[in-house]
Amino acid sequence: MILTGTFERAIDEKLRVSVPKSLREALLCKSPPSSAKIPSIKQHGVVYVAPGTDGSLSIYTEEAFSSLAERLAGVSPTEQHVRAFTRLFYARAQRAELDRQGRIRISTELAELAGLGREAVMIGVQDHLELWSVERWKRYLEERKARYDEIAEAAFGMKTT
Repeated sequence: MILTGTFERAIDEKLRVSVPKSLREALLCKSPPSSAKIPSIKQHGVVYVAPGTDGSLSIYTEEAFSSLAERLAGVSPTEQHVRAFTRLFYARAQRAELDRQGRIRISTELAELAGLGREAVMIGVQDHLELWSVERWKRYLEERKARYDEIAEAAFGMKTT
């Protein structure tokens, strides 16, 4: 199953955020179809919360995190931007457990990095989740929604006029 959707979430005083049921079920799926690229986690499983792009946080299953690590390992470690990214990414990535209520705890450092307050937006992005501050997500959408067709063409490698 591909992770999709946009969900407004509350963040409690202990910096816990609940994963929506539909996303949790996709993550908890024990045996996805062989064509699926979405790794699964077990009930009360482990996820990795890491710096995302554009001011968000990324939430990966163990398998997705390992897959990302394999992709990075295939890139030349002598390139300065590769070394910088791997340092910044892994130094701040943190292991978290999904509790019985379907919540994960976000570290103070990562919450500050993403500018999270009491409310957040969680989105499904194919093989991982992203957690955004409400303000950053609204700004991101506002800046890009008028260029959707142009962005889609670039993403699929089509020429834009």
